[in-house]
Amino acid sequence: MTTPLVFHPIYSQLDLPERHRFPIEKYVGIRDELINRGVEASRFVTPSPVDLSFLTAYYDANYVDALITGALDKKAMRRIGFPWSQQLIERTRTAVAGTCLTAKLALEHGKALNLTGGYHHAFADFGSGFCLFNDLYLAAKTMQQTPYVENVLIVDLDVHQGDGTAKLAENDRDIFTLSIHGEKNFPHRKQRSDIDIGLDKGTEDDEYLTTLEQALTMVMRQFQPDAIIYDAGVDVHVNDDLGHLHISTQGVYERDTQVFALAERLGVPIAAVIGGGYQRDIAALVDVHIQLYRAAGVID
Repeated sequence: MTTPLVFHPIYSQLDLPERHRFPIEKYVGIRDELINRGVEASRFVTPSPVDLSFLTAYYDANYVDALITGALDKKAMRRIGFPWSQQLIERTRTAVAGTCLTAKLALEHGKALNLTGGYHHAFADFGSGFCLFNDLYLAAKTMQQTPYVENVLIVDLDVHQGDGTAKLAENDRDIFTLSIHGEKNFPHRKQRSDIDIGLDKGTEDDEYLTTLEQALTMVMRQFQPDAIIYDAGVDVHVNDDLGHLHISTQGVYERDTQVFALAERLGVPIAAVIGGGYQRDIAALVDVHIQLYRAAGVID
C-alpha cells in the first residue's frame, strides 16, 4: 500500500529576518527532492488549517486567541523565536493540521509522513523554540478519537528534549513519551517524559543506535501502544549547527529504520514528522531529512 505524504507549499512560506536561524526553505526542498527521486506529485495530500476550536479544546484559550490575533506580548513572541505575522499563523495552523492529517492517514494506511512537524517545545499556554502549538500531542489526541486507538507512543528523537510534549502528556496515562536528546542542549530546563535519555556531546552512531534499541525495548516492557507518532529530528547529525552530537547520515537512516521496524513488529500504525535540522546548507540538510523517506520505503 502506498504511504501517504502530507505537504503544503505554505510550509516554506514565511518571511524571516536575514540570517534567521530557522531553515524555512527545507520543507519545499524535501518535496522537490522526493519528486526528483521519482515520487509522483499526486502522492502528496494537502492539509487545511487546523480549526481553532480543536486548538482550544486542548490548549489555553487565552494563549490561542492572543497568538492568533497578534496580541501576544513581545517577550512571549521572543520566546517563540519568530516575529508575529498573519503568514506565521496561517503557516502554523496548516503545519499542525498536516501532522493531525498524517496521524489519520497512518491509521488508514499503516504509515504516513508529514513534510514538516515536530513542534514539541510548545506548551498549553505558551510557545517556545520555534514552536507555537504542539502538533505531536494534538496528533495523539486525533488518533485517540478513533475507537481502536487507546494507547499512543510518542518517540521523540530530535536532539532537543520534547519538553512541551512531556508536560502536556504528563497526566495522560494513555500517551507514553520517550525522548532521547542531547543532555547539555536546549531546553535548559527539562520536563519529565515517561523515559528520558540525555546523551553526551559528541555521541557517535554505535552508542546512539544501541541506546535507541535499549530504550525501545524498555518502552515495550512498560507500554503497549496501539499507534506510534515519531519525531525524526535530524539535528542529531554531525554537521548540524545546533546539535552537538556526531551522528552520520547513515546513522540517521539506521535510527529511522529501527523505529519503523518497531511499528511493523508490533503491527501498529506510525505517523512520522521531520522535526528539527539546522544546517545552513539547505541541500545538505535535505539530504539528511530524506533518510526518513528512505527508511519508510517511500524512495530507494
